[in-house]
Amino acid sequence: MTERMRAVLIAGPTASGKSALAIALAQEHGGIVVNADSMQVYEDLRIITARPTEAEEAMVPHRLYGHVDGAVNYSVGRYLADAATVLAEARAKGRMPIFVGGTGLYFKALCEGLSEIPPVPDEVRAAVRAAAEGRETPLLYADLAARDPVTAARLNPTDRLRILRALEVFAATGRPIVSFHGRRGRPLLSGWRLGKYFLAPERAALFARIDRRFSAMMEAGALEEVRALAARGLDPALPVMRAHGVPWLIRHIRGEVSLEEAVGKAQADTRHYAKRQFTWVRHQLPDFAWLAPEVAEDAIGEALRGADPADEQRSSA
Repeated sequence: MTERMRAVLIAGPTASGKSALAIALAQEHGGIVVNADSMQVYEDLRIITARPTEAEEAMVPHRLYGHVDGAVNYSVGRYLADAATVLAEARAKGRMPIFVGGTGLYFKALCEGLSEIPPVPDEVRAAVRAAAEGRETPLLYADLAARDPVTAARLNPTDRLRILRALEVFAATGRPIVSFHGRRGRPLLSGWRLGKYFLAPERAALFARIDRRFSAMMEAGALEEVRALAARGLDPALPVMRAHGVPWLIRHIRGEVSLEEAVGKAQADTRHYAKRQFTWVRHQLPDFAWLAPEVAEDAIGEALRGADPADEQRSSA
């Protein structure tokens, strides 16, 4: 790896302008925009996940957007494998990868590595999922607490996906999933010269933008997009079914709530998620430099041109 091999990481809350910033930087510095958002990987949902438009994707190379079918439970490990392929492409073409998105776990895994949890055999996963079919999440949480109280104490009792994952790992290994968390492989970005940034808009302005953007999504066809997803009859525990706005719009489609209520609840959920993103990054990604969106392009551009080398770090691990 040469000194010239740089990568930029742009995290930030939803609706903070990350994608537009990444495109601008890629145009100026010869970059490849690489998705780091766990919902924008799904081909089923372009509108409601605010995936870049086809016109935006045509402006500069984009990777890892809309490349996964909604029926797939896409994991962090699989994301790292896909990202490794993109990094090899970037290196071969002499282009700078610009990772951009709101999924903090992706950034943490890129920079620090991933816990080496043994793979769960397909038959074990199928058995756990079959046993969970039709059971309420609190009951599954109680099962986990009885078998693996250490992991249960660290999980939200309503987080069905992570509860199922913990049950699967325990069934396959007989050990709590948290017992594997201290064992990490070599970070994918080890050796790259990194610029790590978090876009931090003023809260009131961000929340107003979140509401406006969701309304714009509805006008652009988000309801029809979710209707098509619902028609597939997928497992409601799959990640794609939990994308912001999807559960409430599905409830509207089923006649359980009005469209006005569904939109309002989806907007509120998204605002709450943005708050959690600030908190998570503050504690889990402490070496990311916080930037106001209006100065981010100039600040990162100066760092890339060498005017502020302190903003770049070499990943160590």
